[in-house]
Amino acid sequence: MLAKTNSATVSGISAIPVTIEVNTGAGYKDQRGMHMTIVGLPDSSVKESFSRIDSALENSGFHLTPQNIVVNLAPGDIRKEGTGFDLPIALGILLANGIALDAPRASRFMVLGELSLDGSLQPIRGALPIAIKAREMGYEGLIVPKQNVCEAAVVNKLKVYGASTLQQVVEFFNGMTDCIPQTVIDTRAEFYAHHNDYELDFADVKGQDSIKRAFEVAAAGGHNLIMIGPPGAGKSMMAQRLPSILPPLSLAESLETTQIHSVAGKLKGGTGLITERPFQAPHHTVSQVALVGGGANPMPGAISLAHNGVLFLDELPEFQRTALEVLRQPLEDRKITVARAKYSIDYPCNFMFVASMNPCPCGYYSHPTKPCQCTPGQINKYLNKISGPLLDRIDIQCEIQAVPFSELAKLKPGEPSAVIRERVIAARKIQEERFKNQKGIHCNAQMSERMLREYAVLDDMSMEMLRLAMERLKLSARAYSRILKVARTIADLEGSENVQSQHIAEAIGYRNLDRGDWAERGQ
Repeated sequence: MLAKTNSATVSGISAIPVTIEVNTGAGYKDQRGMHMTIVGLPDSSVKESFSRIDSALENSGFHLTPQNIVVNLAPGDIRKEGTGFDLPIALGILLANGIALDAPRASRFMVLGELSLDGSLQPIRGALPIAIKAREMGYEGLIVPKQNVCEAAVVNKLKVYGASTLQQVVEFFNGMTDCIPQTVIDTRAEFYAHHNDYELDFADVKGQDSIKRAFEVAAAGGHNLIMIGPPGAGKSMMAQRLPSILPPLSLAESLETTQIHSVAGKLKGGTGLITERPFQAPHHTVSQVALVGGGANPMPGAISLAHNGVLFLDELPEFQRTALEVLRQPLEDRKITVARAKYSIDYPCNFMFVASMNPCPCGYYSHPTKPCQCTPGQINKYLNKISGPLLDRIDIQCEIQAVPFSELAKLKPGEPSAVIRERVIAARKIQEERFKNQKGIHCNAQMSERMLREYAVLDDMSMEMLRLAMERLKLSARAYSRILKVARTIADLEGSENVQSQHIAEAIGYRNLDRGDWAERGQ
């Protein structure tokens, strides 16, 4: 007998509908239990589902006669991965065996879930994009494991049910709808209720006013930033607080961000929408695949998990050179294409890049009290681990020094993130109005050379200041447009229509690593 159920698989951050076709036939007389064949390009985890399904059916009270079962996962030309097909296959087997299930009702639902041997359901990846696809295709509802119900239920105009066991799902399709209550979430209410929940605050940072100003400018213009300074100066502490001063996520950004984390299986149980901008800080031993995504079973990497948020690389020179170089294209294109022999997947990765590093191998170059043990050659070799093309994509380069204890003990709490955030939001609104007719441009950091000539026009005094700075400080040619972009953001923070000389002066101060004599100072 033939039966069909509906499910889906995930490709990138989108879902592809999958029809589960189950055909059963009599087994051999000497055969015990079931024999199952799965076709339709299943991966190892799908092929292993037979053992889980067999035990789950037996332990849930469904004792089937020996039989041969053929399961087809259509369409057959798309690779199927993951354990989410356990539940729809099990339901298909029951339907094909004439178990009292309402087949027409089951056809109106999309189903997914991993089965334990005792028949209980375990969470799966990608519940949110699958829920979006189910609504798009006009299904009445979606049944998922209870642990995934909150993320799936943020999709409105779709009935979402969270089941705990296979037995519950069978009873549900037998008409006992009360056994699994529908989960309803007011998406907008939940989103705005947690819109400004940040545990970390810039008020905790004492001193370092110039660096906090650099973070404000970076947040206001979407600029990438690198800090260079000794251990214990507060580099990581400030980077972790950057999301608290960025503009709040929009509902569309929140949905897109949640989709990525859902596909990666990074959402905690009971989590609906991600309402805070993500912050990713991979260890310097991270592999290239873990950073950009991909692998045998394609997964989003750290740069995609940082989408609409911050990617922070601490101790930048300690990262593998090959891992760092793959950041160059995503920083420009705001997406990453993972192409392999068997698949090609696009992941979004529109993030702010923040990095920190020591000024030398020992960490105390140019320190006011601790002597540096490194030679100029060692310092240059250390700094040269960061390639010019990667450094070219970092607008703000600032040098940071540790705050002495005598001052640290006296200082009052710093300016809170909420106050800084208001100024950042005001500057971003100016940029939104400026670029409203420019497709794909949302902040000053994304301006092209043509836009710079239009929106960052300098008067004679400002142009002369910039010329003198480039000559005397030996600034590289690539610093020119970066200075103009940052100066435009500083002007926006002040509400100034034109870029003025004081804005250029401050922007020049954010190009420390471009100075030709940087590695020779302080020796």
